[in-house]
Amino acid sequence: MENNSSWVGGEMRQINDRVISVQLLVTMFLSINFLLIITFFKNKSFYTISRYILFAVTLQSDSLILLISNTLYLLAYFNFTIQVWLCIIISMVLILYSMVTPVTLTAMTLERYVAICMPLRHAELCSQHIHVHCILIIHGLSSLPCIVVFSSFFASASLSLYKQDTICSLQIYILHRWQGHIRSTVQQIYFLIMVIIIAFCYFKIMKVAKTASGDNKKSTRKGLRTVILHGFQLLLCLIQLWTPFIENYVYEINLHLFINVRFFNYVMFYLTPKCLSPLIYGLRDDHFFHALKKYTFFDLYKTNIFQGRLIVLNRKNVQCT
Repeated sequence: MENNSSWVGGEMRQINDRVISVQLLVTMFLSINFLLIITFFKNKSFYTISRYILFAVTLQSDSLILLISNTLYLLAYFNFTIQVWLCIIISMVLILYSMVTPVTLTAMTLERYVAICMPLRHAELCSQHIHVHCILIIHGLSSLPCIVVFSSFFASASLSLYKQDTICSLQIYILHRWQGHIRSTVQQIYFLIMVIIIAFCYFKIMKVAKTASGDNKKSTRKGLRTVILHGFQLLLCLIQLWTPFIENYVYEINLHLFINVRFFNYVMFYLTPKCLSPLIYGLRDDHFFHALKKYTFFDLYKTNIFQGRLIVLNRKNVQCT
């Protein structure tokens, strides 16, 4: 693999094992997400269940983040530059949907809390006409950090900056140290609120689990494990916010160590959380998993039958001629 290379700016740039491994991971995660999204849209019964709708929002958000972040990763690796105004558009989408995922996870945790602790009101609070409002609220709340980041950037940047060519990175929007502090503060407040909500739901569900019996106890414990997994996802997203500070500190010490730490952070705290949503609902949820197996194998079966019929028809046509 070390012999693979690419021309960049008249120079040969090695495509190392890390680049290939990242591409394999991204391709695998995108393929799984794509399969789960197709399963969701093929089964109309999922359209009326709030947790599956929120799950689909998370899948689409994660897939979009994977596509954009991987594109920026490759552009930065091969030193391709784009104009700042185009980088701003790409970064707006990236920052928005980077927040959509954790906010949606919090909404999914609240849905489990209502389903287990307030079962009589679950149908009312999670009715079909509320789903659209919920998705709009999630995107509205997720857009506030994006507005803060770019408002401070637009207030400080000169007009000539927008036409400059640069390697697209979120760091270019921090022209002054106070801008980084504001961005970090807003995101920390968001995640503090989300951690409090998830902790509250966990203890409430755990309290119900102690008093439940029979099938209710089994369902409650499964909901409790789901909340724990959501909390773990949120923890990884929170650590992702701290990685720039760690990387800046390591950069001052050793450049080689900085490259290794940055790659580890990207894989561990950026790519890994994107594979947990398919694990939580795509594999652990019996209803969704059965639908996934049904559509996957049924489509393969139909494809094989169709190809077999084409072969038979072609043979008959050859014999007739």
